[in-house]
Amino acid sequence: MLDTSTLGTSPFPGLSNLEIRKRLSHYGKNIIYRKKRLSPIVSFIKKFNSPVLLMLIGTSVVSLFLGQASSAVIILVMVLLSAVMDFVNTRKSEAVAEKLVSQVAATATVWRDGYRREISMRMLVPGDIIEFSAGDVVPADCRLIIANDFFINQSSLTGESLPTEKRADEKKSLILPPEEEVLSPSSESIVFMGTSVVTGFATAVVLRTGAKTEFGRIAEKLAGVSIETDFERGIRSMSVFIIRLTFLMVVIVFAVNAFLGREILEALLFSIAIAVGLTPELLPVIMSVSLARGSLLMAKKQVVVKNLSSIQNFGGMDIFCTDKTGTLTEDHIVLVKCLDGKGDKSEEVLLLSYLSSKLHTAIRSPLDTAIEEYTQIDMSEYSKVDEVPFDYHRRRDSMVIDKGEERIIISKGAPESVFQACSSHLRNGEESPFDEEALLEARRQFDLLSADGFRVLAVAKKSIQKEERSVYRVEEEKDLIFMGFAAFLDPPKKSAIPALKELEDLDIEIKIITGDSEVLTEKICRELTLRVKGTLIGTEVNELSDTELGIKAEETTIFARISPEQKERIVSVLRKRGHVVGYMGDGINDAPVLKTADVGISVNNAVDVAKETADIILLTKSLEVLRDGVVEGRKTFQNTLKYIKMGFSSNFGNMFSMMGASAFLPFFPMLPAQILFNNFLYDLSQTTLSTDKTDKEDIQKPLRWDTHYFGRYIAVFGLVSSVFDFLTFYVLYKVFSLGESGFQTGWFIESIATQVLIIYIIRTKQVPFFKSFPSLPVVFSTLGIVGLAWIIPFTSLGEALGFSILPGSVILAIVLIVAVYLLVGEVVKSFFYRICKKAL
Repeated sequence: MLDTSTLGTSPFPGLSNLEIRKRLSHYGKNIIYRKKRLSPIVSFIKKFNSPVLLMLIGTSVVSLFLGQASSAVIILVMVLLSAVMDFVNTRKSEAVAEKLVSQVAATATVWRDGYRREISMRMLVPGDIIEFSAGDVVPADCRLIIANDFFINQSSLTGESLPTEKRADEKKSLILPPEEEVLSPSSESIVFMGTSVVTGFATAVVLRTGAKTEFGRIAEKLAGVSIETDFERGIRSMSVFIIRLTFLMVVIVFAVNAFLGREILEALLFSIAIAVGLTPELLPVIMSVSLARGSLLMAKKQVVVKNLSSIQNFGGMDIFCTDKTGTLTEDHIVLVKCLDGKGDKSEEVLLLSYLSSKLHTAIRSPLDTAIEEYTQIDMSEYSKVDEVPFDYHRRRDSMVIDKGEERIIISKGAPESVFQACSSHLRNGEESPFDEEALLEARRQFDLLSADGFRVLAVAKKSIQKEERSVYRVEEEKDLIFMGFAAFLDPPKKSAIPALKELEDLDIEIKIITGDSEVLTEKICRELTLRVKGTLIGTEVNELSDTELGIKAEETTIFARISPEQKERIVSVLRKRGHVVGYMGDGINDAPVLKTADVGISVNNAVDVAKETADIILLTKSLEVLRDGVVEGRKTFQNTLKYIKMGFSSNFGNMFSMMGASAFLPFFPMLPAQILFNNFLYDLSQTTLSTDKTDKEDIQKPLRWDTHYFGRYIAVFGLVSSVFDFLTFYVLYKVFSLGESGFQTGWFIESIATQVLIIYIIRTKQVPFFKSFPSLPVVFSTLGIVGLAWIIPFTSLGEALGFSILPGSVILAIVLIVAVYLLVGEVVKSFFYRICKKAL
């Protein structure tokens, strides 16, 4: 039996292989967060859990029960095709994403059976002894038992920008904390999975692995109920609208026909046929094809789409939240200038900075690299004697350097820290006391540089006696001469300027959420010409209620000094105010907010949990590919809307006409089998709609689901369709005096022509074919289906369906009615978009 009260290990023999096997069996592997992958069968079955698909399945069951096997088969084929396409594309995207994650091979250095080994972090167990050095990533929650100048970067967990010093705790080293105890990042002896070592070295014992780590606790929160996105809300709302409309029409049609004394079963079959006619069987297929096509186009642009519906959420996104580092900036710090205490350019400060950076051997910061990249100086005259490494209490480092017979100490670091070590400064080339006046002037120069967004190092020196000793300590850092400043920037990405402009042209508002200072962030935004409406810092966010924050957040561009919890709150309140929010993040602490956003975006070099949670993974951290994603999302959304607008307006109009006609004609205007065949041909003509071109103006603004808008659209265009249907009824029944079969044939070919060809009017706000041309697949499929439908009455299939051959005069009249209908449709469309300014 495994004793879990203590860790049962000692520092350097480590655990035995037998004990490791026991602990792996008890605790499981140290697996970083993964979303639970459903089995292929369960995953496929869940694809049917959609209001539209469930409604279609229900319709097919009723049709089958009433003896309409052909309609039931047609509907079920559409449902199955949609589910298969969605399943295949989702699995492909998951496979690509998992391949990206698997490219990160994380290992740890451990002591086992008396030997020092490199093992996969997955095989770690509580009680393992791990060694850390600078640059290592912590693979589990651990307690330090030996530590020397050990500093940890916890920003991925806590959002803190500065490293934290950790110390050993030998008293508790082998005590296993209770599972319910929450380990605090503020604890001096605890280091956490996902954090990284900045300086020093340490030996630690593993306390928790896998789901029991703090990292795992975050992952557990992500496994809760998914937050409904704007796209999902729209689909649900529209599905409810369809169901209500269909039910209403079926009840009315059945009641009217029953009241007129028609045979009950016949009236019921006719009502069911109308329900099928109203139901958008092809909508799931159109959406699946459009989304799959969009994901393939995105893949060619180095973007992995994990969640297909996120493409359409891209199309609706009106706010994009991001950090500045790596997105708006190059993520590469450069030295811009070196100045003396008065703010004048100083070559001596540059020389001192270069010598300090070039000769020191401790952990190098990006600032040291920036100094070396700025210039090259002949080092043949200089030799290093000793160094006093940087630490986060002193916040400076010092180098002891010889030049011939001269020996100097050079100190550089945070200005306030360097000021404290100085007793003099240079004034007009001569050494003067670093008095209150000189200190105020130095601070003023520092404040000016900071206000311009620079990261600043202060530089000081002093000459010391050259002697035999080669070891110098912190105590030497006193009575220094203040020399000046080195100023650095993480420069803005030049490519971000046009990308930001394109996103703004697409009516997407950019919001910067960062842990850095507001001064630096405002400067970056100015250089990128990003308009800043307002700035809010973390302390101010805490003072606001959710309602107040929601109002304020809409008026704010920069959120500075923000914690991970505040990020999630900001995104949440923006969504509650009706915005579709995209968020880009790559750290552990970004995972909850990535899930909260409508579109979670991460990058290939992000931590695993961020990539797992995100909907989109960018192989390159770039705003350009985001812009492409938005455009593809809007194209996909527009092509889906074309089907919805066209299908419902035509279907509603035709079904309303059929309902009205059945009350006045001595026979059904179309038989149930004819209605279903009409619906099948119409759906078949729309299978190419996902390839259609979109007008530039149609993708300039975020697209949203709006049931009220669809209601108005359906009412207007459905009414126009019904007017021409009743005109057709009059011509066929009164003018040409056609009987049941002839009437049904005439209305069948008129109905299919008007339903299908209206796509040329509805697909664009422009004049069709002159300013906006459809894709060739759309042209071929629509004209081909209309031609096929008009030939059917001359075939044996037409005879089986109850059609008859019409005289040429009737066909000519129908051609004229269709032509006038399309012209009127164009006029009504123009009028509708002028009156209804909320045009999708």
